[in-house]
Amino acid sequence: MSNVTITLLSDLGTRDVSVTNAKAILMSYAPDPVFVDISHNVVQYDLQQAAYLLLSAYRHFQKGTIHILLVDVFSGDNPRMLLAEKDGFYFIAPDNGILALAFGSELDSALQCFEFAGQYSFSDWINSAGKVIKSLAQKNATQYKPCEIKIARRLLQPQVMPLGVDCNILYIDRYENIVLDITRKQFDEYLNGRPFRIKVMRMQDITTISNNYNDVPEGEPLCRFNSAGFLEIALNHEAAASLLGLGSYSSGNLRYQTIRIFF
Repeated sequence: MSNVTITLLSDLGTRDVSVTNAKAILMSYAPDPVFVDISHNVVQYDLQQAAYLLLSAYRHFQKGTIHILLVDVFSGDNPRMLLAEKDGFYFIAPDNGILALAFGSELDSALQCFEFAGQYSFSDWINSAGKVIKSLAQKNATQYKPCEIKIARRLLQPQVMPLGVDCNILYIDRYENIVLDITRKQFDEYLNGRPFRIKVMRMQDITTISNNYNDVPEGEPLCRFNSAGFLEIALNHEAAASLLGLGSYSSGNLRYQTIRIFF
């Protein structure tokens, strides 16, 4: 198996050698892999943020890419490792609810590969993932049995109120654009064609959906649906989160603040 693309998404950070060790172990199972780091800065154990980042990235790779999800891998008393497939992409993940948060019931298949009992280490988990990768190369994944995946409780959901919809801040990106937990489908259902207004502190209200950041003058606010399909509030060429008093990209404790869309 050569030139397989393997992506890694984790909450491990980059201050120690965990990610490096994972790549070193996986190389023994997949010669000449192409490793791509989606992100290792997921807030610790935050499955919903990880699911959002996965949705934002996975479709941009070639079919056959293997996405390994290393977020809260030690979850549960007897953790399970899953191999899932969707639209020609493979996902190796702990059975902790992350796949359900990302894809709901839309996975093409989900197989249980390993169940860990007693004491086991991060290296054991990665070695097991390597064995799954090897089985894919040998077209021997039929040894794994279909299973039901764990459904994690979605922490963030828009709340319909008498005067509008309260949306939670799901993520603040590198440019300090603010991603809310409302999709285009939800937005259309809740507003049902009505005018809307997003009140932005100390600035003019947002009343239209933009396609691009440059649809408004520099320094002016806008909202748009990003490539993952979630509503994003931004300031053209400015750091929206800091200027609006919502913190910065490096702040990890702002996920549950809300912004109201009035209608």
